[in-house]
Amino acid sequence: MNFNKKELDVIARAMAILEERAHCNSISLASPGAVTDYLRLRVGGMEHEVFGVLWLDAQNRLIETEELFRGTLTQASVYPREVVKTALARNADAAVLYHNHPSGSAEPSRADELLTGTLKTALALVDVRVVDHFVVTAGAAMSFAERGLI
Repeated sequence: MNFNKKELDVIARAMAILEERAHCNSISLASPGAVTDYLRLRVGGMEHEVFGVLWLDAQNRLIETEELFRGTLTQASVYPREVVKTALARNADAAVLYHNHPSGSAEPSRADELLTGTLKTALALVDVRVVDHFVVTAGAAMSFAERGLI
């Protein structure tokens, strides 16, 4: 998906507003609707796959949005050890995982489901809750929590 300069400016302004609200606690990024909008703007239109985390404090306030891994058109390698190290460095209480599907399908693969389980187990060892995992496209987002997969 290609955007013209005017569209990119609008997207950049929207992202700045969403990030400001998230850091000022005006919106709770623990709500799937707020996260969907935020992530669709942030990674939905990318032409390569990325995996990232919204690190949250004990009140589900955003500490940081962090893209941890960048991949190719169809996959990104994710290393649980690195995710755990980053959680500890951010002093996070909870995490919302996300990755995009440049293909346009927000349906999770079996590998996505297995990765979610692995990360949930690894992060639980250091008392970090996995609140949700989102698969994001330019037109849609799918929440593991809303589907009962987490």
